[in-house]
Amino acid sequence: MKLRLHFVVDPMGWFCLSMVLFVWLYNTLFIPKLVLLPHYAEGHIPGALVVCYYLASLLCVSALIRASTADPGRLAQDPKIPLAEREHWELCNKCNMMRPKRSHHCSRCGHCVRRMDHHCPWINNCVGEDNHWLFLQLCFYTQVLSLYTLVLDFCQYYYFQPLVSVDQELFAVHHELALLRVSCFMGLIMFGGMSSLFYSQITGILADTTTIEKMSHSSDGIGARRSWQQSLAEVFGTRWKVLWFLPFRSRRPLHLDYASNSHV
Repeated sequence: MKLRLHFVVDPMGWFCLSMVLFVWLYNTLFIPKLVLLPHYAEGHIPGALVVCYYLASLLCVSALIRASTADPGRLAQDPKIPLAEREHWELCNKCNMMRPKRSHHCSRCGHCVRRMDHHCPWINNCVGEDNHWLFLQLCFYTQVLSLYTLVLDFCQYYYFQPLVSVDQELFAVHHELALLRVSCFMGLIMFGGMSSLFYSQITGILADTTTIEKMSHSSDGIGARRSWQQSLAEVFGTRWKVLWFLPFRSRRPLHLDYASNSHV
């Protein structure tokens, strides 16, 4: 599958995406500066903790950028419908285009998306067939990074040894308590929100139901029951489980025998 960039012109979406990037940048700058690097310099913690934090931060922002710029599954203006699949296509009453079943029209993006789950303002993009796996990675790595940050904030005051070689006149050190309180507040909000969202996404995938179908109480086009490995492999586009955690790749649809006919 070719890598296609997708940008949605929506000021509100740009604002929400900027807020998420601000939270990521805040913690990526201040947590290492206030906690990790000083304690590593004094030999209180191993370097592996620093590397793991930066790795989690890199995977999180990579999934965010890719989910927000990836094509969610926008339908072509003049799609070529295979003769054997014509009965599984329908006419959109908003853009007057033929689309496969379980596709939906996004009013914010202005086009139909294959197997659309929902439009997420926090990534300023739809979540559909081609970027759903990136959205799952974003939810997962945001939980990991938020929990890691909360643990470090807690350990800074209740576990780590006091620092002796820091300059108390530095702005970050002088206002350490306020900065870490802000970090804790944002970490709690992000971890709680993403945990709930990640749970709803996983349960929807295992039940072969999108968020839109849950809200509309629709069960049209839902395929046969299958194992959790098969359901997630179809979303991530690979059976190799280790690749489910890597945002630095492209997705290729799996054409499985048990898959429903609504996929193209």
